Amino acid sequence: MVQRNEIETRDKNCCTTHYLCRKYSMEEKKSEEFYNRLKEQLLESGTWPSDYLYKFIVPTDKGKIDTITKIFDNTGAVITSKQSKKGTYTSVSITVNLKNPDAVIEKYKEVTKIEGVISL
Repeated sequence: MVQRNEIETRDKNCCTTHYLCRKYSMEEKKSEEFYNRLKEQLLESGTWPSDYLYKFIVPTDKGKIDTITKIFDNTGAVITSKQSKKGTYTSVSITVNLKNPDAVIEKYKEVTKIEGVISL
C-alpha cells in the first residue's frame, strides 16, 4: 500500500513538473518575442554605440538594489534612485553607453533574474 502511494505521488509530481516545464517554455517564448521586438525597435531608432536609459521599480531592499548596481559596474553607468513616498518601492534609473541593442538586451536579461524587479 505504501509503495502504491509513493508511485501515485511520483506520477502526480511528474505531471506537475511536465506542466511547469510547458508553462515555462511558453513564458520563455513570450519573452524572446519581446526581446526580438525590442531589438528591432532599437536598431531602427538610432545609431550605435548609444546612451540607453533603463528604468526599474524594485521593492525597497538594499540587497536587490545593490545587485542591480553590480550588474552595471565598470560600464560608466550613471545610476540614480528614488524611494516612493511610503518607502515601499525604489525607482532605479540607469543611463549607460552601450555598443549595440544586444548589449541592451543582455543587461535586461541579467536584471530580470532578480525577483520582484519591474522593468519599465
